[in-house]
Amino acid sequence: MDISTKKYVISVVGTTAIGKTALGIKLAQYFNTEIISADSRQFFKEMCIGTAVPNDDELQAAKHHFIQNLSIFDTYSVGDFEKDVLKKIAELHQKHDVVILLGGSGLYVDAVLKGLDYFPTIAPEIREELKNSLEVNGIEYLQNQLQKLDKVAFETIAIDNPQRLIRALEICIGSGKPYSSFLNKKLGNRNFTPIKIGLTTEREIIYDRINKRVDIMMENGLLEEAKKLYPHKELNALQTVGYRELFKYFDGEFTLDFAVSEIKKNTRRFAKRQITWFKRDTETKWFDYLENISTITDFIKKKI
Repeated sequence: MDISTKKYVISVVGTTAIGKTALGIKLAQYFNTEIISADSRQFFKEMCIGTAVPNDDELQAAKHHFIQNLSIFDTYSVGDFEKDVLKKIAELHQKHDVVILLGGSGLYVDAVLKGLDYFPTIAPEIREELKNSLEVNGIEYLQNQLQKLDKVAFETIAIDNPQRLIRALEICIGSGKPYSSFLNKKLGNRNFTPIKIGLTTEREIIYDRINKRVDIMMENGLLEEAKKLYPHKELNALQTVGYRELFKYFDGEFTLDFAVSEIKKNTRRFAKRQITWFKRDTETKWFDYLENISTITDFIKKKI
């Protein structure tokens, strides 16, 4: 990496509902630049309410990229995202010395800032066996299996997402090594300097903000949005907290009140995994979510 280029990517991370969007917009306005979203749930145009997509005022306050740019029917990998975002960053750096990378999907943030990790080739029959086990034994059985084989991965990856869960397990089983042992081994060459900012607060406050956000989502029409998506519930994009629980309500497995309580509980679990993931990076400078913006911009300016 050529530091002399003086091009920077300010990464803003933290749990869901912590206030990343608000901070990202303030930073984009302060540095007169644009925002790249690294929230893998906000890519899909059919999923708006349940993914807390920035509202019209927020989108107008600062230009955002990679928000609702795909359909749930599209196939899109983290590798595709890395390639597309690096191209967009290079384009934006023609006009701006600073670009904001904003989002809570740790794998996607790491792909942009560090590059994708190398994983060994695994025999395809292992994946097929795991898929069959998912069908026969259910997702909890596979979650317990991962907890035994790789506690670090169990605590950090989205274990409620069957695709992510199976991917971690097939690496564990096929390689004989923990999935987590392959993470953060490869650093891609980057033509920019990352400046990593994290937002945090007491866990009880995070959980309270999550509970209130879910209530607001329901008031804003999440149930109706999920009902429209229900016929496509098997799509990978829809293996997402907020939709999966309501699909079980439509299936008659849950009452509506219980589905909403499960959304809150599973979102809190998701937030806990986000904390574990992001805290691994010792280069991230953490600020309280109520910190004055001037304190954060002063820190960034010292890095530039």
